[in-house]
Amino acid sequence: MEQRLSLVTLAVADRARSRAFYVDGLGWEATVDEQDVLMFTVADRVLLSLWEETSFEAEVGPVRRGAGLAPITLAHNCRDRATVDDVLDDARAAGADPVETASDREWGGYSGYFADPDGYRWEVAWAPGDFARLMVPDSKEHG
Repeated sequence: MEQRLSLVTLAVADRARSRAFYVDGLGWEATVDEQDVLMFTVADRVLLSLWEETSFEAEVGPVRRGAGLAPITLAHNCRDRATVDDVLDDARAAGADPVETASDREWGGYSGYFADPDGYRWEVAWAPGDFARLMVPDSKEHG
């Protein structure tokens, strides 16, 4: 198997609510916008898929329900610390709840979190040094 990831799929309770958050609120452009699924191109040859929970369960099997957080985080890394705060502000304006204010982290970076309508946690981070080059496009690539 090649060492790469093609698709991250999250089961969502209400596709329309997720669409309102990601498309209308955050301003993302859907690559696929169908009755039970939304897909966003998030990197070169990588998609984030938000799949209506009932359709997800029909193909994959039952989802775990109950208290606590889903055991996954998604991350959006930024070129600088100030952008972390800007992205968290955008998420708050789009209706994200909760939004955890960014702070300096033990690992040397700066990050905060927001939750999408289904509670999936997004980390918004700035990482110092060479590690950032692995995750953040060069400013020439994405102005």
